[in-house]
Amino acid sequence: MDPVSLAALLLLVGIAVLLVIGAPISVAVGLSSLAAMFVFLGTEDGVLTAAQQIFRGINSFPLLAIPFFVLAGVIMNNGGIALRLIDASKVLVGRAPGSLAQTNVAANALFGAISGSGVAAAAAVGSVMTPLQEKERYDRSFAAAANIASAPSGMLIPPSNLMIVYSLVSGTSVAALFVGGYLPGIAWALVCMVAVHLYARTRPELRVTERIGLTRSLKVLLDAVPALLLIVVVIGGILAGFFTATEASCIAVLYALALSFVYRAISVRQLPGILMDAARTTAVVMFLIGVSTVMGFVLSFARVPQMVAEGLFGITTNPVLILLMIALVLLVVGCFMDATPAVLIFTPIFLPVVENFGIHPVHFGMMIVLGVCIGTITPPVGTILFVGAKVADLAIEPVVRRLIPFFVALVVVFVVVIFTPGLSLWLPGLLGLL
Repeated sequence: MDPVSLAALLLLVGIAVLLVIGAPISVAVGLSSLAAMFVFLGTEDGVLTAAQQIFRGINSFPLLAIPFFVLAGVIMNNGGIALRLIDASKVLVGRAPGSLAQTNVAANALFGAISGSGVAAAAAVGSVMTPLQEKERYDRSFAAAANIASAPSGMLIPPSNLMIVYSLVSGTSVAALFVGGYLPGIAWALVCMVAVHLYARTRPELRVTERIGLTRSLKVLLDAVPALLLIVVVIGGILAGFFTATEASCIAVLYALALSFVYRAISVRQLPGILMDAARTTAVVMFLIGVSTVMGFVLSFARVPQMVAEGLFGITTNPVLILLMIALVLLVVGCFMDATPAVLIFTPIFLPVVENFGIHPVHFGMMIVLGVCIGTITPPVGTILFVGAKVADLAIEPVVRRLIPFFVALVVVFVVVIFTPGLSLWLPGLLGLL
């Protein structure tokens, strides 16, 4: 076997074996990539090149947006913003069937869109909404399922750290990706609301909820306006050209911090703990990006994307079937791998394939992000699934059973996004970002 083929085999098999034995994904990717580099570069040059690739991967100005958006999300998670968004969501969904669960879905979309984190949304909103739903005779496992299924919608609605990671790997405009995520993210939240509505129709006792008067409704909405303005400030500033996505992340931190102090929800004493939480999350993400850059170098050198393309074309040249096969791979991978490493690993493999069919990188970005986001709510590795179940104090099994209708609805959305490019490209095109 020639060194290039051996390196590719060692990389792929090494990652699979290390994941099976329980190694962290960053360790699996890093060690396998290093071993593959030894094959075609030798030990000394392999170590040197790996170190250079890690530095090159994280030495990026746009990547500074990730730690700041993470910090903004942690501040908001501790800053009383979730409660105000929940109250605003109650007003927005009104007295719709299953209105408390509908409120959970709407609040997750709003909070996730502001914080950029589905896990934070599931924890912050779910910890408030699950007990309220149980009090109103909702099945606790269904309440947890509605919370878990809707939490990833905010990972599509900007600002989104996953979009920033995809932008780094693909070279696509962050602004175009941010704007392109609106319609798929809203579609995600809407199908969750439809699933809740269908469930509530079989439970007449869930249709009647507290009526909120006009005066109180206006007060609640006004209280939530400052939090919602963060989206306007961040995305509006980027689109207007006032600042870049990286600068917008810094503004998001300052805005969230000022708002949390105004709400008197955090104190100066809490800041070291908040900074430490953000630093831990950032360290994991940045290390993953660094070692994934080494893996990208090996993939490119070993011509893995070309071999994947040739393998797919050997099965069929029908673009519809190839897209469906890629979609299936993304859904399966999402069950076993966290969203960030999945985007880092599979973007350089599949993007060259879909570009052969004329698929725009922004459209593929929505496809891959949506696919791996579905993976965050599926066992055995779904991070949002486990957080949501823990918040609801439930085992995984009853929650997964209640998640099945949501999962089916989200897979339908996934397929629609794949074969309806306008959902991803219309808004960016309208704003001249493509």
